[in-house]
Amino acid sequence: MASCSLARFAVAHARRCGSTRRTLLAASSIGSNGIGSSFRRFLHTAQPRLHGEFEMQDPKSEDEVVNITYINRAGQKVPVRGKVGDNVLYLAHRYGIEMEGACEASLACSTCHCYVHGDYFDKLPAPKEQEEDMLDLAALLKENSRLGCQIVLTKELDGMTLELPKVTRNFYVDGHVPQPH
Repeated sequence: MASCSLARFAVAHARRCGSTRRTLLAASSIGSNGIGSSFRRFLHTAQPRLHGEFEMQDPKSEDEVVNITYINRAGQKVPVRGKVGDNVLYLAHRYGIEMEGACEASLACSTCHCYVHGDYFDKLPAPKEQEEDMLDLAALLKENSRLGCQIVLTKELDGMTLELPKVTRNFYVDGHVPQPH
């Protein structure tokens, strides 16, 4: 009797907490003696988050808005409305700007290389050593070069202009452009 009420309690608790089906299955597998196997645990899984999912959301208020401009490879200016906390690489993907990001912001390539115009370069935090190592591999490196995946928007960066270099170097496969997911 005790084991049944324990199982019911576990299932009810999982439902009350809004847990996933996986939790309910683990909770309902408690044995007749009221104790699950030693390897059974209550699994609490969160909703999966995709890379760049935060950047796919619009700002919640005007206080969060950060306007930046990308200059694409053809030289055209593309104004973009981002928000505080947006990653420049994923924001470019949202608006269809050809900033590649082959390593998906893991600091393993230089395909999101861009030039930061004006005084905004000095407003960015100093690059980490891994970013500098990847920038050493970038084609057409300049003094104002940064990796887009390492630039996170702040209100101080409102009005920033980022220019994409004419070429990038992708060691994965030349011509391969990963799709944002």
